Amino acid sequence: MGSSKKTFKRLFNVIIALVIGYFVIYGLAAISKNSKGPLGGLLENMSDMVQDFERDNILEKREQNREKKLSWFKDQRKNKFALLKTKYILFGASDDSKGESYENIINLEDSLALTFPIIHIYKAWGEGQEYKFPENEVNAIHRIGSIPMITWEPWFGKFSQENFPKIKAPEQRDNHGLTAVAEGHYDAYIKEWAKETAKLDYPIYLRVGHEMNDPYRYPWGPQNNDPSEYVAFFKHVREVFDEVGATNVIWVWSPHLTYGKFKEYYPGTDYVDVVATGALNYGTSTSWSDWWTFEQIFGNYYEQLASFYKPIMIAEFGSLKPGGSRAKWFGDTFENFYTKYPYVTSIVFFHYSSDPSTTYKAVSWYIKDDQEVTTAIKDELKKWDPSIKQPDMK
Repeated sequence: MGSSKKTFKRLFNVIIALVIGYFVIYGLAAISKNSKGPLGGLLENMSDMVQDFERDNILEKREQNREKKLSWFKDQRKNKFALLKTKYILFGASDDSKGESYENIINLEDSLALTFPIIHIYKAWGEGQEYKFPENEVNAIHRIGSIPMITWEPWFGKFSQENFPKIKAPEQRDNHGLTAVAEGHYDAYIKEWAKETAKLDYPIYLRVGHEMNDPYRYPWGPQNNDPSEYVAFFKHVREVFDEVGATNVIWVWSPHLTYGKFKEYYPGTDYVDVVATGALNYGTSTSWSDWWTFEQIFGNYYEQLASFYKPIMIAEFGSLKPGGSRAKWFGDTFENFYTKYPYVTSIVFFHYSSDPSTTYKAVSWYIKDDQEVTTAIKDELKKWDPSIKQPDMK
């Protein structure tokens, strides 16, 4: 009994000492902030370490809690065919998160009372460490209970002729660049990704060369390649993956809605697992856009997408503020959603705080702090048929 009391007392004293030390460090660091000497710098570093430790601890607990919320998804996420036949609409997001932390996405989940089975990242083609298969990122996504989705963009400028001797000079590379891929000129790079993918014991979504029918945005578009060249490109990439045993890939084909010609660009039912597209409302933020409803952006093309008889993914989903009510836009979108769009099985929020990719200045797609928007979304999701709601949706 006496021994237990002594142990408790020592433990109590250690905790008190740690708490006091914590506040001393914060206080001294604050005093030293404007006049850093060696001691001030040390104390400030210690203060930063304490804050980092706190943040990492809190994030780790949130990640563990998140994995529990996705327990219903645990078996499904191991099976490519179960994912393709899911009876639920699987939500997801992509955002400014870098590296191995997806804290921003977890914050969005909290604001929507959702947990995302899909987390989406973008990766460009190229030579060097930056362009290798993102093993750490996909493993981090899997660790917190979700399926990784990668949009893999075939930019050709970051390859050397020394290591890829068949490729053209940089200034000529985009012209019919997809044919060069289909002819095997980039096979060493593709095989590298395929082998790393094959090592995973879970599926990933791979969205290759998206918006290939848009003549303005990407160099793999119709300004440089015919539809038949894109089809040959997509087929070849999949065949390389299949040859090395990377059969855990869910192949996502993703045209741009505005520019049509869907069937001309379709690689075929044996090569495509999921048909995807973007549904982004730019409102009046640009000279070429207006306040368009989800029905105008996506609904008018739904029957064409459904004609492929594949699961449909909305791979980039969001609305900017200028031009109308975002809350109404999202609310109207989710009203009777599954009745109107039964082939849609996944919706991925495009949630970037600073996106300079299309407009002349960076714009924000963030909704996590817009209570009117998040409330409108939650209110509509509550009305959904339980048979297609994710089990963790409240």
